[in-house]
Amino acid sequence: MKRNVQSELLDTLPADDPRAVRSRRDLRRLNDWMGNHALMAKALQNTFSGHSLGHITELGAGDGNFLFRVAQKISPLWPDVNATLIDLQKNVSLGTLASFATLGWHTETIVADVFDWPQIDSDIVVANLFLHHFDDARITELLHMVSRRTKFFIAIEPCRNCRALFCSRLLWAIGCNYVTRHDAMVSVRAGFSGNELSTLWPHKQDWQFREQRAGAFSHLFIARKIN
Repeated sequence: MKRNVQSELLDTLPADDPRAVRSRRDLRRLNDWMGNHALMAKALQNTFSGHSLGHITELGAGDGNFLFRVAQKISPLWPDVNATLIDLQKNVSLGTLASFATLGWHTETIVADVFDWPQIDSDIVVANLFLHHFDDARITELLHMVSRRTKFFIAIEPCRNCRALFCSRLLWAIGCNYVTRHDAMVSVRAGFSGNELSTLWPHKQDWQFREQRAGAFSHLFIARKIN
């Protein structure tokens, strides 16, 4: 299946549009169903083991719930972390920020286009269901920026295959709204397989990569700078 990038409806709706609010609730359920927060937590523990995690940045953070679910799992190991949530829209509630604080995490939100990413270095940068929104040229540009800001990068993206596409057509069965059902199929078609993200990474000689299918419907990409 050839990669095909199209616009997703949620990206075009105002943050307070009822359809967008409902779709973000759907996405929380889908992340639980796919187990992406558990996959990310495990990847962080395995990749960053033995390191002190002072600062983590999430690209395309949405409402912040995904990183919070990850933080719930890893805060016993890393209890005092500065987290930066970057997104084009202001979706993170005060309640979510307060929830981070209960874990000992200090969280700030930045409303910005990631391609205008502030000059902030981070111990590790993560992304969940974000890179597939862009064509290869834009991903290459973004990964070049990431490679200059961190030594560790982990992304979880849709796995692009016929099975995932078939299952994305069945989301009506668990009550997902039209926006979510449309965007799910678009996401799978724009997802990744094989070593596609590794191929797009700059200065490959300085990095180690792990790229593979993870869980039932996800694609895991890890880049770690050598030395």
